[in-house]
Amino acid sequence: MNPVKSLLIISRQAPWAGPGAREALDIALAGGAFDLPIGLLFLDDGVFQLTQAQRPATLEQKDLGANLQALPLFGVESLYACRHSLAVRGLGQTALGLPVSVLDDDQLRALVDHYEQVITL
Repeated sequence: MNPVKSLLIISRQAPWAGPGAREALDIALAGGAFDLPIGLLFLDDGVFQLTQAQRPATLEQKDLGANLQALPLFGVESLYACRHSLAVRGLGQTALGLPVSVLDDDQLRALVDHYEQVITL
């Protein structure tokens, strides 16, 4: 039997840019349901998933907010955001709807090295 491996999911798409954001959340929730050690990193346009005032209905999209809020309930509590990605998009931590650890470039490299498997969506 193989030992459980840790998994980092890197979500790089805005919530309205296609299926990538939803797929990343689905993988995180499924893995959390099976008690896998999972981290979720919001990078590039993926940081837009964290904003509080989203109106997905305007773009005829589904709201990811409920899925994001459910992450801790499924044991996915290691949430991270890229400091540079937030800054470039004019987002401060007060604009975010979830508590995340904001990491600089060196911390991001260490984070990726910490996990045994990495999936980027």
